[in-house]
Amino acid sequence: MRQLKKDVRFADRFFLACVRFLALAVIVLLLGMGFFLWDASGTALKSISFFTFLTTSAWDPVRDVYGALPVVYGTLISSFLSLFIAFPLSVGVALFLNELAPPFLAKVLGFLVEMLAAIPSVVYGLWGVFVLVPWLRTEVQPLLIQKLGFLPMFQGPAYGVGMMAAGCVLSLMVLPTISSVSREVFRAIPENQREAALALGATRWEMMKLALLRSSRSGLFAAFMLGLGRALGETMAVTMVIGNRAQIVSSLLAPAQTMASVIANEYAEATSDVHLSALALVGLLLFGITFVTNAVARLFIWRLK
Repeated sequence: MRQLKKDVRFADRFFLACVRFLALAVIVLLLGMGFFLWDASGTALKSISFFTFLTTSAWDPVRDVYGALPVVYGTLISSFLSLFIAFPLSVGVALFLNELAPPFLAKVLGFLVEMLAAIPSVVYGLWGVFVLVPWLRTEVQPLLIQKLGFLPMFQGPAYGVGMMAAGCVLSLMVLPTISSVSREVFRAIPENQREAALALGATRWEMMKLALLRSSRSGLFAAFMLGLGRALGETMAVTMVIGNRAQIVSSLLAPAQTMASVIANEYAEATSDVHLSALALVGLLLFGITFVTNAVARLFIWRLK
């Protein structure tokens, strides 16, 4: 009996040590990635200050002149545009699956929505190139130019590729993330809150508005931030449809470039040390932004729980 207890205690201690090692390994790996990017970007930081790198617009590998402002602008605008499309749609899907759909239909549709996250990024890119971009170029963008061309965001020729195409593709990619987190947030709301609202005479929509949406604002903000973190770091699909032109323009119809797409396009062909280092610095900037974004979202989720 004593030998059995000793074996059980040894197994428990061994399992605990393995779990701790794996947890620490993830932290060390994360710190190692940050240190690698910081070290690799040292050459660029010696030739240009980080503030200048972040606030200038010229990106010319031939002259070794690098300014990250256009790619930062393209990353932020395309990401927020995708969330402008995906967030209300995702919350609506979560409300329908949690509160309105029959259990069988909710299970099937929930599985299909979550399957969107399993589709490879390059497949979204191919769909964007062969289906979305021609449709935007021939149907949507000419109509927007005709009806809303007086607004700066809808001026210019209808390229098809550009910020709008990237935002539409990204909205599909972040939808399952936001929808899944929103469903968990709504499930965390006690059932008696729903029953109390209905007992006071609220309609089903009023119950969802008062008992669910108003009570879960912090959780929905966390879902928004997680979706933003996913959109910020997306590479292949955005690279295939955004047009890859480093410029700052107000029009959503114009081509642009993101931090992830400039790395994907230029890293393999970069020859000079400064060019490679500048791309590493862009990667470090993207790493920091996505890390902070996801950390804020996780803090809100822990607070909700």
